[in-house]
Amino acid sequence: MRFEEAYEGYQAKRLTQDEAASLLGVCSRSFRRYMNRYQETGLEGLCDKRMANLSARAAPVDEVFRLTDLYSSRYSRWNVRHFHRWYQREHEGERSYSWVKNQLQSADLVVKGKSPDPHRIKRVPSALPGMMIHQDGSTHLWVPGCLLGFDRDNG
Repeated sequence: MRFEEAYEGYQAKRLTQDEAASLLGVCSRSFRRYMNRYQETGLEGLCDKRMANLSARAAPVDEVFRLTDLYSSRYSRWNVRHFHRWYQREHEGERSYSWVKNQLQSADLVVKGKSPDPHRIKRVPSALPGMMIHQDGSTHLWVPGCLLGFDRDNG
C-alpha cells in the first residue's frame, strides 16, 4: 500500500495510527516520522536520498574502466592473483586484491569460482538395535542378552 493512501485513511479517521503503520509494514513511530516529513516537504521528503550519493571511498569511474580495459585487452588469460600483483607493480595500483577481483567479476571478465564444499558433512547416525536402551534410567532388560554396562543383580 502506498503512503498517501494510508495517510489519507489516517486523516479521515478510517484507520488508526497503528493500523496505517502496519499496512505500510513499519512501526507507528516510523509512520509518525513519515507523516512529519510528508507535511513539511511532500512526497520529496519520503524519498531515500542515501542511494543517490556515492560513497566518498568509492573508486573513480575512470580507474575502474582503465582496470577492466587493461585486463580485457592484454591480460585476459592471466589469473586474478598474477594480474593484481602486476597491476600494483607496473601501474602503481593501490587497490586491494579483493577490490580488483570484484571489479573483474562484476564486468564478467573473470568467472566466479564455485564455493568450497563444507569440510565436515553432518550425517544422521544410523539407527542400530538397542540405541535407545536405558535412556530413561530404568534397569529393565530391553534387549535379551544385552546389558550394556548394567549388572543385573546390582541394578
